[in-house]
Amino acid sequence: MEGCSNLGGFVLSSSSLSTLWLSDLYSLSKMVFNCPNLKEISLEFSRQENDTTDLTTMADGMGRSCPRLKNIHIASVRLSHAVVLSLTAANLRGLRMLSLVLGSEITDASVAAIASSYSKLELLDLSGSSISDSGIGMICNVLPNTLSRLLLALCPNITSSGIQFATAQLPLLELMDCGMTVCDPDSQNSPCDESGDNELPNALNNKLYLMYQKLIIKHSRLKKLSLWGCSGLDALCLNCPELNDLNLISCKNLHPERLLLQCPNLQNVHASGCQESLIGAIKGQVSDSLASLENQFQCKRFADGSKRVRAPDCLSQEAIDDKKRRKVVEQQCKVLVD
Repeated sequence: MEGCSNLGGFVLSSSSLSTLWLSDLYSLSKMVFNCPNLKEISLEFSRQENDTTDLTTMADGMGRSCPRLKNIHIASVRLSHAVVLSLTAANLRGLRMLSLVLGSEITDASVAAIASSYSKLELLDLSGSSISDSGIGMICNVLPNTLSRLLLALCPNITSSGIQFATAQLPLLELMDCGMTVCDPDSQNSPCDESGDNELPNALNNKLYLMYQKLIIKHSRLKKLSLWGCSGLDALCLNCPELNDLNLISCKNLHPERLLLQCPNLQNVHASGCQESLIGAIKGQVSDSLASLENQFQCKRFADGSKRVRAPDCLSQEAIDDKKRRKVVEQQCKVLVD
């Protein structure tokens, strides 16, 4: 149900309801859940700051009355550490997806509560939160054997080191979104003079810390990586054989000579807002990678394994047993700039 901005409150009571999606919610005065078989819930609230919804009470009631929840998605600027504590107090043993978006008051302490309560999460989305690299460390310590999707877009306290650590410690990771994390401080507003003399040096130090970061990722399963808006990155090295979608939109300070893509399965690279020289480097590296892979497929070893020789045309198809890899050779990666 969309357009729920005029909904003042609700009481849900159903023994069969399993999925509930409500969007555009605003200033709800009453929310009562009695849905013992509810498995998935998505609640999107209006982004108006004067929303008076009591999310802490809502989360407490939902957690107690819907014990079979597997997927939770809540988007609200009023999300806070208190809301997280209300959720984690519930005994939701079957929870597999937790998405708490736009909560700038969600911190590393919130991550600690999530990690201690939900050790089997497959998807975690804390985009728009205030978690730092320390929070990423907690996630990696608890969820290395289950987490396959991690979304941390619009988290200004995360650095390239945290992103790199996550990819190194989460072997099952298939999707990672770090958009607008490593940003160019020159593109942000300068601190106001009214902020005080003591705060200005700290702000400048933070800006210098965020500048000119490099990111090196080597991962055998990662399929989608989003670095949109990471204008603070100037070097990127990816060795991800399964990566098929890469988002570099507005990575305007990424240097072509400091880019290395070893990703033979790439199908789409989103590069609008990037330098022309970078776009050219992406196209060149993608083409070289596919050509190298094709040559590799058309070779085979002698029976004794002594050396590899180029297979005759009549045998080249027989030497390629994996249909998926053969399809990669035939495809061309699209570099999208519009």
